[in-house]
Parts: sequence; structure tokens; C-alpha cells
Amino acid sequence: MTYYHQEITQIEKTCYSNKRHLQTVIGLRHYINNNFDKELSLSLLSNIRFTSKFHLLRLFKRYYGQTPKQYHIDKRIEQAKLLLTKGAAVTETCYTLGFDSPSSFSTLFKSRVGLTPTEFQKRATFTKSVKI
Repeated sequence: MTYYHQEITQIEKTCYSNKRHLQTVIGLRHYINNNFDKELSLSLLSNIRFTSKFHLLRLFKRYYGQTPKQYHIDKRIEQAKLLLTKGAAVTETCYTLGFDSPSSFSTLFKSRVGLTPTEFQKRATFTKSVKI
């Protein structure tokens, strides 16, 4: 075993001491990544991973620094930025990603990105045209 392998093993034991916990949060993260366009509740997520919702919440926050809901929103916003950059309409993006209404989508998008979806799309289009 090399020195670096020993160090990595020691860090894993210290930071990620319980492999089942790690597998639970990684599995949950994969589930969210594959189902970001659906409405996901903490109860649903805890049932999928066969654990208490409060335990799941603590574990996810411990390993990823945010709650599953925050991570879910971040994934949706990330995908929305991608769709808007490609020229999708704001309403189409809203419903494709599973948001309830364009107004709630716009409010959330603006709070996370600092621009409304329309402003973001205009800047992305302008940036593309300037690069060409």
C-alpha cells in the first residue's frame, strides 16, 4: 500500500466512517439526478432509501452540505439554464421541469440566479452572438 493510498483510506475512515450511510446518500443523489423533473417529497425519498426522513435529511446535509430539497431545486435550475440557453420557451421549460406555474418558476429562478428566466435567456443569446 502506497503512502497516498494509506492517507486516502485514513481520510475515508474519518470523514465517511459508515459505508451504508454513504451508499444511502449517494443512491438518493442518483435518484434525484434521474428524477429532477418530478415532484419529490422527503417522505417519498425516505421510502425509496428505506430510512427515516429525519435521518436521511441529516445524512444528506452532512455529506453534501444542503438538504435534498435544496439539491433538487439546484438540479432543476441547472437544467432550466441549459434549456433556456438552447432557446426553449420559459413556459415550456417551466412545465418540462415539473414546476407548478411560470410565476413560481420565475420567482425561484430569479432568487437563485439573480435574473428572470427571460433576462437569462436574452443574455445567453447575446453572449452566443457576440462569440460568433
